[in-house]
Amino acid sequence: MLFLHLIANIFMSTSFEKFQKRRLISSYFSVVISITLVLFLLGIVGLLIINAQKVEKHFKEQIALSIDFKANVKDAEMKQLQKSLQLADYVKSAHFVSKEEAAEMAKKENGEDFMDFIGYNPFQNSIDVYVNSEYVTLNKLEEIKTNLLKKNYVDDVRYDVDIVSLMNKNVKKISFWGIVISAIFTIIAMLLINSSIRLTIYSKRFIIKTMQMVGATKRFIRRPFIWRSIKLGVLGSVLAVLGLITVAYYLDKNFPELSLLNNNLFFILLCLGVLILGILITWVSTFFATQRFLNLKTDDIHY
Repeated sequence: MLFLHLIANIFMSTSFEKFQKRRLISSYFSVVISITLVLFLLGIVGLLIINAQKVEKHFKEQIALSIDFKANVKDAEMKQLQKSLQLADYVKSAHFVSKEEAAEMAKKENGEDFMDFIGYNPFQNSIDVYVNSEYVTLNKLEEIKTNLLKKNYVDDVRYDVDIVSLMNKNVKKISFWGIVISAIFTIIAMLLINSSIRLTIYSKRFIIKTMQMVGATKRFIRRPFIWRSIKLGVLGSVLAVLGLITVAYYLDKNFPELSLLNNNLFFILLCLGVLILGILITWVSTFFATQRFLNLKTDDIHY
């Protein structure tokens, strides 16, 4: 009976150790996943904030200013205006669109030849002008429009007033909320990572208290926990950086006009910032988590 009792105790002890080991591995895994996901999101927000000006410039320069010519205007006058516009400071590009080309584009968009119904081509010869981003404001566009309308062969100058107004209003808001979201993500990161790290340290609370009772200093007890957490922080940060590089490469390949990776220095600094933040958050979280258990009274350690 004694032999069977010993075998049962050994079996139960081994099972408990395996359970504790699985629980510890699961806890470490959750710490790494928390660090990776939160730092990855922070990195994406950081990437958008760094490239906010480029993104803003790209979208602003997609707005076209359409100059419609009056009927029977000579080709020489239209070409001359196009050349003068291409040399203007405010113009990024100017493309001549004949009324035949405009009708063909409308036909492709609608899927049918509408001229069969109305019997004539309602479009006018025009020039689509794409303006440099710094000139995409209502005041500057209205000034450009007024100057162009002074030419006696120009019938009308059109642009989407609502989009220009909305874009200029929202640019500052997007930048502000980007910073706010970054701050919120940082706080969430600290809370999640701190919670996960506290669980791993909680499983070692008896060891911490035993070491304290035999005279180990707080710094000595804290050191291995901090180093382990920093290693987890580095692992999570590296995974987050790899994810960030993948997303940045994908965006740069599919949207080359945004030029997200043109400034490699800023992107490298962003990746280093993510790495340092991962280390810093895990270090601070582990320090305060271990401090809590180090300050616990022996009677309170079971709760």
